[in-house]
Amino acid sequence: MPHVRRAAAHFAPERRGVALTAGLPSPTVTRLTQAMRVIKHEHAALTVEEQGKRLMIDIGGFTVLPEQIAHVVAIVVTHEHPDHWTPEHLLRIQEVSPGARIFAPQGVANAIAQNPAADGIEVTVVSPGEELYVEPFTLRFFGGKHAVIHESMPVVDNVGVLVNETLYHPGDSYAVPEGVDVPLLAAPIGAPWLKIGEAMDFVLAVAPKTAFPIHEMTLSHLGQQMGHGRLAWATEQGSGTFVVLEPGEHLDT
Repeated sequence: MPHVRRAAAHFAPERRGVALTAGLPSPTVTRLTQAMRVIKHEHAALTVEEQGKRLMIDIGGFTVLPEQIAHVVAIVVTHEHPDHWTPEHLLRIQEVSPGARIFAPQGVANAIAQNPAADGIEVTVVSPGEELYVEPFTLRFFGGKHAVIHESMPVVDNVGVLVNETLYHPGDSYAVPEGVDVPLLAAPIGAPWLKIGEAMDFVLAVAPKTAFPIHEMTLSHLGQQMGHGRLAWATEQGSGTFVVLEPGEHLDT
């Protein structure tokens, strides 16, 4: 099982072009890449680092903005709810990393256009089925809609994002990236829209090699522990490994 507490956890997904045999590179390796680091922040927020550059995902109102926001080349906002973005977070990141591009569905672009505090923020609208490259990150988008909270509430746009064929972040949805073998899954564990049985079914459907919980800030510590056990079971059914990352901890792929 990967070791994570304040240290990197290592695994070598075959889709990254790296296979290990007795700790040594396989002679059949066709492509070697520098390790991609995935850093967990509070709630649904992640930073992905590769080749000295950063991608940030869902840096929102439940998340303390990390100090390391230089060299950010892209920001993905999966949907418009404020626990996944704020004008202050986006503007601060772009102040430090002025070239950072923001990718989000149409609903986020609309919300930003209607928010006076977000003046000056530009969004590149993305849709499910699209693929784009922002060096060194390949981004593929899935899904399309947020999970249903209640029939009285509108169902907003939501995209899941697959980063470098390795990390899948579904946003607030159970959108399965069909036809993809997912090495690393960010699995939602608590939300107004989330039922733990449905979260387990999502993990079972994705069958990742490794999964870790996100979207935890709506749960107590005891509630998180209960959810960890359920999602660990679901991950293990596909012979995967479930790890828990506290804010600031990371995995190296």
